[in-house]
Amino acid sequence: MKKIAHVCLAGPYTDGLNYQENLITKYHAKMGYEVFVLASQYQWGVNNNLEKNKILKYINQYGITIICLSLLYGSVNTRLKWYKGLYKKLEDVNPDILFIHGCQFLNIFTIVSYIKKHHNVKVYVDNHADFSNSATNWLSKNILHKFLWRMCAKAIEPYTTKFYGVLPARVDFLKNIYKLPAEKCDLLVMGADDEMVEQANKPEVHIRIRKKYNIADDDFLIVTGGKIDKPKKQTLLLMQAIKQIQNSKLKLIVFGSIVKELQTKVLELADGKKIQYIGWISSQESYSYFSTADLVCFPGRHSVFWEQVVGQGIPLVVKDWKGTHHIDVGGNVVFLKKDSVEEIRNVIEKIVSNSSIYSKMKKIAQEKGLKSFSYKEIAKKSIEE
Repeated sequence: MKKIAHVCLAGPYTDGLNYQENLITKYHAKMGYEVFVLASQYQWGVNNNLEKNKILKYINQYGITIICLSLLYGSVNTRLKWYKGLYKKLEDVNPDILFIHGCQFLNIFTIVSYIKKHHNVKVYVDNHADFSNSATNWLSKNILHKFLWRMCAKAIEPYTTKFYGVLPARVDFLKNIYKLPAEKCDLLVMGADDEMVEQANKPEVHIRIRKKYNIADDDFLIVTGGKIDKPKKQTLLLMQAIKQIQNSKLKLIVFGSIVKELQTKVLELADGKKIQYIGWISSQESYSYFSTADLVCFPGRHSVFWEQVVGQGIPLVVKDWKGTHHIDVGGNVVFLKKDSVEEIRNVIEKIVSNSSIYSKMKKIAQEKGLKSFSYKEIAKKSIEE
């Protein structure tokens, strides 16, 4: 049995979430590989607080061995940090394939040293950085990314089969900021967990959720979710737009955590009937809520939920972010051009009132989105030659 070691040291690693490192590893295990994750000791806990995992080695529910590394210096939140014992752990695992999640960490040089002595290891690297979440000021752009992280990327490049950006904008970042060869850079989309999609599509799931929130079968349900904070306060615009639409059959469910300064406003807009705020739900539960929706709307910054919803075959309305048009598989998505209650209201009214527009969006979402954003397929692609 071939071994794959996923290296997740650029940030925290948390079991049970819906991120790429969770789901690619799950489906690599299902493909018959022996899978290991070499990760930071830190993980996301309750209310998005960082917690230290005291268990340094365990096997998760998918049979994947998780090996947690402690820090020699620095903290999980600092850029310049160094993990202890990585070389020894790599020797213990002795992988056939290395999949490195993010090249923005100093221990990349430990991995380079290991590869130089183990020439048969195949290496893949992905990238989650672009100009929406990184290189947002002069110091970050010119010192961290154009110098330090470019040096890390260049160090691993000779041994790497493919560098993957998880958005088109992140492929461009690899080529333009880290100056990596274009022929080695490719898009590897994020997506949806096939098993969770199948489970969420069961009729009894839809019945349970609609009954719980007093939403009729013939109501047009819109769902939105994710953290509501200053960078993503466009959720308030969506709530205001729905409030203004004179259609008693139109309903909105909002889930996610809210920063304190926006809580009052969200609770004022949520009337408990047409607009319901239901608080935080788990990433597993999100599949059920999105599946029950007729339409999902994300009027703010990109999140992993966008690709998940496409992978669930549900039509979308989202903010027009540069480098995210890959989620449009032929007409399943309408892009919002500005932060405006009026535009959101007009787009939703047009979709809800015109059955032919909605039917076309839904048909394309189900025919093309399900396969294109399936993690089963993404996992296969990720380690192709």
